[in-house]
Amino acid sequence: MRFLRRSLVGLFLLAATLGLLTFAGQSVYSALVTRWAEQEPARPARERVFAVNVVPVRAQDVAPVLTAFGQVRSRRTLDLRAKAAGTVVVLSDGFEEGGRVDAGQLLFRVDPADAQSAVEVARADLSEAEAELRDAERALVLARDDLAAAQEQAALRTRALERQQSLQERGFATDALVEEAELAAASAQQSVVSRRQLLASAESRLDQAGTQLSRERINLAEAERRLADTELYAEYSGTLSEVSIVEGGLVAHNEQVARLIDPDDLEVSFRISTPQYLNLLDESGALVPAPVAVTLDAYGADLVAPGVITRESAAVAEGQTGRLLFARLEQAKGFRPGDFVTVRVEEPVLGDVAVLPSTALDAANTVLVLAGDERLEQVGVTLLRRQGNDVIVRAPGLYGQEVVAERSPLLGAGIKVRPVRPEASADGALAVPEMVELSPERRAQLIAFIEASQFMPPEAKERVLAQLTQDRVPAVTVERIESRMGG
Repeated sequence: MRFLRRSLVGLFLLAATLGLLTFAGQSVYSALVTRWAEQEPARPARERVFAVNVVPVRAQDVAPVLTAFGQVRSRRTLDLRAKAAGTVVVLSDGFEEGGRVDAGQLLFRVDPADAQSAVEVARADLSEAEAELRDAERALVLARDDLAAAQEQAALRTRALERQQSLQERGFATDALVEEAELAAASAQQSVVSRRQLLASAESRLDQAGTQLSRERINLAEAERRLADTELYAEYSGTLSEVSIVEGGLVAHNEQVARLIDPDDLEVSFRISTPQYLNLLDESGALVPAPVAVTLDAYGADLVAPGVITRESAAVAEGQTGRLLFARLEQAKGFRPGDFVTVRVEEPVLGDVAVLPSTALDAANTVLVLAGDERLEQVGVTLLRRQGNDVIVRAPGLYGQEVVAERSPLLGAGIKVRPVRPEASADGALAVPEMVELSPERRAQLIAFIEASQFMPPEAKERVLAQLTQDRVPAVTVERIESRMGG
């Protein structure tokens, strides 16, 4: 029992001794580490250098290009309306949706039976009025002759009265003979008055006959016009749209039956902002006839037509902003009214400016310039235009220097950088578009999709099909088609 107690006491003392030795060693090591840290020499901090892409600032003359979206429309569009109601008895072969008609071509005819009858009645009434006029003219001639005869008779009676009065004065005639001569003269004068009344009636009849003749001529002209209204002719060559009648159908008066569009006289309407509009004004405030390029996306084979700005809208529509401009198109083959197109307007040339990446400019219109010791310096510039991924600025003091192409929060004035300059092409060759080879199944699917498309113009469809039949096809064309196929 004593041996066991002594053994336990010995083990306890041994464990306590080992714990004290371990604690002492740890304390000594901690003290040594603290002393070594205090005696270690301070290392100098190295400046961090950032690698940045830089581009040179070159002074040049630039014609900014304004990009907008617009809609193609025809400068000549005519609503075809039926001028007479009735049944369509004649319909032109080309009178159909998309039909091409020529100027002066008969488009359709409404049943002219009633109008023809009205013309015949008007002609009969005109003949009757002409006969009445001739009868009135003859009656006027007779009335004048009758008046002349009455006047001659009255003159004879007057001379007879004067002779009887002269005989009475000399005592050779009685009072009865003189009175008889006076009565005869008075009766002759009364007859002259009656003939004058008949002449006035004949003249009035002639005037009424002339008026009636004019009225009947007007009625005949109106009847002939109504007969002509049963036929509708094309005023100019164009294409028909919104056709709504068939042969044998009924049309009402002034009913719109189609629209005649001139596909060869097109223009594009597009809306721009007010600041962009101000860039298109000359010194006098007039809109400059700037050239435009209109592009219609056609699955890689884009249709492009040149044009020129001709006018602007007179007022801003309610709920709209900016300005609505119109540009007349030239050689717009393949374009149709209603096409949604991209419009690129070439603005007047800006002299002594520089083109920089838009990422080189911050919100305060400043750039980071590479100084002589490869440190950055912040300099302000004048922003003139934003054009795609580039900006056009004017900074006369920076021409010939280099600026940071891509700003980042880590860059600022005074920071040392390592400039990375893009290597220019040695021969200046243009980039060749990527070409791909198509499998027979993939090529067949693309060709079938293009042939079944109902929205592509025939010219663009032929161009795309010609590309798809080649051994190698531009990759951008394939991507555009497959994006619309859902592939």
